[in-house]
Amino acid sequence: MESSVAADLVHFLNASPTAFHAVEEAKKKLSSAGYKQISEREDWDLEAGKKYFFTRNHSTIVAFAIGEKYVAGNGFYIVGAHTDSPCLKVKPVSKVSKGGFLEVGVQTYGSGLWHTWFDRDLSIAGRIIIREQKDGSESYAHRLVSIEEPIMRIPTLAIHLDRGVNDGFKVNTQSHLAPVLATSVKAKLNKPVAENVSVESEVPTDGKKMKETKNSQKHHSLLCRDLEYVLITYFFLFFLLIQLIAAQSSCEPDDIRDFELQACDTQPSIIAGAMKEFIFSGRLDNLCMSFCSLKALIESTSSASSLQDETGVRMVALFDHEEVGSNSAQGAGSPVMLDALSRITSSFSSETKLLPKAIQRSFLVSADMAHALHPNYMDKHEENHQPKMHGGLVIKHNASQRYATNAVTSFIFREIATKHGIPVQDFVVRNDMPCGSTIGPILASGVGIRTVDVGAPQLSMHSIREMCAVDDVKHSYEHFKAFYEEFSHLDAKITVDI
Repeated sequence: MESSVAADLVHFLNASPTAFHAVEEAKKKLSSAGYKQISEREDWDLEAGKKYFFTRNHSTIVAFAIGEKYVAGNGFYIVGAHTDSPCLKVKPVSKVSKGGFLEVGVQTYGSGLWHTWFDRDLSIAGRIIIREQKDGSESYAHRLVSIEEPIMRIPTLAIHLDRGVNDGFKVNTQSHLAPVLATSVKAKLNKPVAENVSVESEVPTDGKKMKETKNSQKHHSLLCRDLEYVLITYFFLFFLLIQLIAAQSSCEPDDIRDFELQACDTQPSIIAGAMKEFIFSGRLDNLCMSFCSLKALIESTSSASSLQDETGVRMVALFDHEEVGSNSAQGAGSPVMLDALSRITSSFSSETKLLPKAIQRSFLVSADMAHALHPNYMDKHEENHQPKMHGGLVIKHNASQRYATNAVTSFIFREIATKHGIPVQDFVVRNDMPCGSTIGPILASGVGIRTVDVGAPQLSMHSIREMCAVDDVKHSYEHFKAFYEEFSHLDAKITVDI
């Protein structure tokens, strides 16, 4: 049965083709809920009872609400997730011409199920860097780009030319994954000037003549064709339309300086299934957990009295680059979360000894999607740990610390669920299979914070099109919300290191 939380998630997914767009959507939700944006580049003037957020690289976002009874040295109650998903990113030099076709050079990002990208209607989304001039001064900013229409495709090879394909479809990620953008014949009909020559076009635009630059040698100009009402980098120069786009955006083509773009599926996320019990979508791993944690923080701090008796800081941290190891300035391996804890603590006291105490009073829920039992591959799960759809969040365990869960952190998270009648499950990978990992062990070891690894169960993880259950979206949101509201009271009753 469809829930309003699931419907909100679907809207969030459709508005977030990239990590940049996901952060933009998160910013809108936080701002509407009364959260104030602050900058890591400036001093922070924080107050108890107030709500704040900041972004890093516009692909990582951290939001927090300070309890009215908070004092420096008190704990932080955090849900952490990630904004990125496996995808195909456009190469710096993307122009590929083979066999009479124009293709787009891409590089793989993360461990995707790349065979699922074949025969999908693809488009482009991401961000561009532009130069702005105002009152004689020059500055630079980024703009988000998303083309809704399908403009390219990765076609499979016919079975007649590969009779053994059903015995194992092996993808060469360098040779086979370049999306087809157009045929050379049609492209030439649309191109106003010869390649590799800097000359003026004979096609007028408001009486002006267009110039081809040497940068057009790097990228197919047709990628600009469907970018109405948005900017696009001059590397993708399509001589006539880029001028019109720049004019509509009050920007000159040469003001567009660089880009980060990726291929994305144009099929929208939907609530589906015969009983309308599933969500079919790309990027459920991990925008589903990002959305549920964000919504839980906002709803747990929405009323005037929400923070009245709160002694700690409620926080959500959504990181970029989890799918490639988190080792970046905006990944969970960076100091971004520790920096936030330190700056919040120091805003209320200059005593440096208070931060270590605050960390030991804190708790992290590392939220990353989990593997639901697959009905066609049941032997891939350990028989006593088979997470089911509709069964609630999955607590992940691994003796080798690929997950950061231990008995204390598992108990705390499970006890909150029990008090509120929320279902919860457990997962352990088979001994004869490798185990994935999350931001949990990275933050647990890097910060020293108590951590539990959890996630909503899903199928087709890392496919271009994944699926999860509507009920589990609701369970996840309710569990995270209860965590924010209940943790400080429960933690006060637990004795371990005394």
